Amino acid sequence: MKPVSQAARRAFLSRALALGAAGFLQPLAGCAPTPVRFREHPFTLGIASGAPRADGFVIWTRLAPRPLEGGGMEPKPVEVEWEVAADERFAKVVRRGKAIAHPSSVHAVHVEVDGLDAARDYWYRFIAGGERSDGARTRTAPSPGHGDERLRLALASCQQYEQGWYVAHRHLAAEGVDLVAFVGDYIYESSWGNRHVRHHATGEPHTLDDYRARYAQYKTDPDLQRSHACAPWIFTWDDHEVDNDYAGDRSEDLDPRFLARRAAAYRAFLEHLPVRPSEVEANGGYRIYGRHAWGDLALLHVLDDRQYRDHQACPKALRGGGNVVGAECTERLDPHRTMLGAAQERWLAEGLARSRAHWNLVVQQTLMATAGRPSERGPLHWTDGWDGYPVARERLLAALAQPGVRNPVVLGGDVHANYVADLHLRPGDPASPLVAAEFCGTSITSQGTRPDVIARIKGANPHIRFAESTKRGYVLLDVSRGRTEAALRVVETVKERESPVATRARFTVEDGRPGVQA
Repeated sequence: MKPVSQAARRAFLSRALALGAAGFLQPLAGCAPTPVRFREHPFTLGIASGAPRADGFVIWTRLAPRPLEGGGMEPKPVEVEWEVAADERFAKVVRRGKAIAHPSSVHAVHVEVDGLDAARDYWYRFIAGGERSDGARTRTAPSPGHGDERLRLALASCQQYEQGWYVAHRHLAAEGVDLVAFVGDYIYESSWGNRHVRHHATGEPHTLDDYRARYAQYKTDPDLQRSHACAPWIFTWDDHEVDNDYAGDRSEDLDPRFLARRAAAYRAFLEHLPVRPSEVEANGGYRIYGRHAWGDLALLHVLDDRQYRDHQACPKALRGGGNVVGAECTERLDPHRTMLGAAQERWLAEGLARSRAHWNLVVQQTLMATAGRPSERGPLHWTDGWDGYPVARERLLAALAQPGVRNPVVLGGDVHANYVADLHLRPGDPASPLVAAEFCGTSITSQGTRPDVIARIKGANPHIRFAESTKRGYVLLDVSRGRTEAALRVVETVKERESPVATRARFTVEDGRPGVQA
């Protein structure tokens, strides 16, 4: 078979994503709606908000009276009314309008609301066919110097549906957060793990309809809906929204049709989450990386380490994806290798250099600290994470160490364990300058690495201050001018619907002092 060139791959991907983006944008286009009267409640997937700015946010819903049967909607556009109020009872509605739920996007609705006051709570809801959704709380971001004295941020990731109940989301919804940062694996394409408490309704997704069905099942969960209804969310994706360990244009099993699958998965992601339709790119792609300002208190730099990365180094024979390698894998050290792509690396370095924020929070998918596993033949490295791209990581840490970059803190997920670490300019070298603190959150449900493996990793890497993999939960960060305080919030078990939450450990990062203080 004649090999496919990189240019041909890019051209195919642009065409595939353009088709997906066109459908994603269609619900906001003008078209004649069909009068409808629902016999069943259409808001079964809840409502959500995201991407807050000082003057507004995005609100989302999807009409799906029979969510596990393709939605149960006729293939016709439907008019949906929306309201934003200054109070929970909707006595003072400050914005209202109409949107079109179009069948080409499974009757999902995204509304970019603006013209609101900064740094205040709002409530929103939707109305269609004589039915009204519940109301939900959201919040605008503050403007510099006005309402930006504090930020309460929840960090969450990795919610394999089968492996546990979303009890962590129920507790998160009661924390009074201003913002939720979800850093990947919102859905899982695969069934794995043990002691399942429930099951995926369909097999592994490959087509657009498959991925839509998977999102619909996850979003029927009432605790996930509560978590969305408590505050606005910001997002990045990781691998399981598409396929385990994929890298750019290559899947783990080297599927020649992978780019079409990836385009379908990305479109379903955009359809089901409160992201901004206005940020679809001209070529039809979606640039999920971006910045979210919380006044001048904090600037959140959200990264995408999947879409633009080089393929993992030294994969197993006839496979893609990650691998555990030692010193024999010299490809891992290639200085040209990248996790973010050259354009995103430049964007991050330039944005950090220009930032005037008191705290610079780097919101990304996985553990950044080096975490080599000891063995008889030397340290072993997992190539799907930052350890597989060590020179690219050094470039990122050098960007964090630029003069004038205040208080960098790295946030991550993916590895199903709580890690707290100090990040040095030369990873693994405690004699090099200390650059930043890192908080890597455990999973919402996805099972973790064996504790003995985690203990060996921690013992071999003294810059890792804390490591624990047996508990599921989220990280709660309270950011103020003087410090950032992190609480590792964990539930007793995700195998039971009712389970208490507790703080496993607390850590502090002080203004002007890089690294973690216990």
